[in-house]
Amino acid sequence: MLKQKLIYLLCLFFIISCKPKTGSVIFFHPDGMSLAHWDAVRLVKVGPDGFLEWDKMENMAVYRGHTRRYLGATSNAGATIHAYGVKVGIYSFGMDNGEPVTSASGKPFSIMTEAKKRGLSVALCQSGVLVEPGTAVFLSQSKNRKNFDEISLQIIQSGADLIFGGGEKFLLPKGVKGRFGEGIRKDGKNLIVWAKQQGYRVIYDKEEMQGLPKTVEKVLGVFAYENTYNDHTEEEQVRKKQPHYIDSAPSIAEMTKWALEFLKKKNKEFLLVVEEEGTDNFSNKNNTEGLLEAGKRADDVIAVVNSFLNKNRNTLFVTASDSNASGLLVADGYPKKRWEAEQTLPLQTDKGAPLDGKDIRGIQKPFLTFPDKSERRMPFGVIWPTGWDLYSGMVVKASGFHSSHVKGIVDNTDIYKLMYLTLFGKKLH
Repeated sequence: MLKQKLIYLLCLFFIISCKPKTGSVIFFHPDGMSLAHWDAVRLVKVGPDGFLEWDKMENMAVYRGHTRRYLGATSNAGATIHAYGVKVGIYSFGMDNGEPVTSASGKPFSIMTEAKKRGLSVALCQSGVLVEPGTAVFLSQSKNRKNFDEISLQIIQSGADLIFGGGEKFLLPKGVKGRFGEGIRKDGKNLIVWAKQQGYRVIYDKEEMQGLPKTVEKVLGVFAYENTYNDHTEEEQVRKKQPHYIDSAPSIAEMTKWALEFLKKKNKEFLLVVEEEGTDNFSNKNNTEGLLEAGKRADDVIAVVNSFLNKNRNTLFVTASDSNASGLLVADGYPKKRWEAEQTLPLQTDKGAPLDGKDIRGIQKPFLTFPDKSERRMPFGVIWPTGWDLYSGMVVKASGFHSSHVKGIVDNTDIYKLMYLTLFGKKLH
């Protein structure tokens, strides 16, 4: 009898030890952020001697971000590759240039849809509109990224546990006024009403989010008519007297913190996808002050997640951009003639590239870094060679469970495979 019990216990131990270990995943997409963007944010947030929360992440690799036929990725194609793990065409939005796509695991749906089908909690947090591809592609498919009625319908009806973002206008029919403005849907569907009927608690601002109990079953946060930021040129922002971000809306870090506490209460593994979209949009407008604010907010997200990982090591945290927005470069003058803090900057470099500084009463002055170890604040400017999204200069960083897989060069399809390994315990080739 004792021998039989011993054999049984040994077999049970073998089964348990052989069972694949799984965990939760947080994927953060600070859109458009290259190494140079992070360098600029470091200068103003912690100084040239300081360390961003992004710097403190455990593992790093070069990001290889080409699509099936082109070096550069669109936001929708890049997101589709992250969500499905296969190369697609640049016009893809959860599909392959309008055709059905099979994921790297052989499924006809995204990793988030698979996670939900397997009983995991799923959530999206977005600083832009809910139809923004970086998050939307994980729960919707369309032949055209501008099919906003179709995309927003799929997101709201996906059954996700938590959906946070802007874009109220895509959730209401024409003629129906919401908290922020009138809807523009052409199909007559009121997705706010539908969400409430399905048990979602709908909230509209930071105060409502903070006052909401984490024990709610499902929550939809609609924090702006469009984006939670005003992504215009610096000149237009000054003319319209607009802040970079809407005060009433929670920051993307605040959304992420609330989402993690909410997901933790559910006591099961989860997939959370987060995007700071302002980093891309301000860059594409060559708005340096807006980009620096957006970049600080992106680093605040990483601070929230780094703190979460301290007590939840069975969670993978991975972050990557899929493009280098507008090719930002940091400059501090010529080698033999560095800029001074109070001098007026030229509008262009010696080769004619646009040069941006801080506008002070119509005069362009250098930006100043956060103090270094010697309490010096160093002047610098930002060169914007284009308004395009470029191919080079992105990296992947990761911490926590399975983060050691991030090393050397990581292909954009590998983001999916790493998330899949963590969520489902299966390694894909």
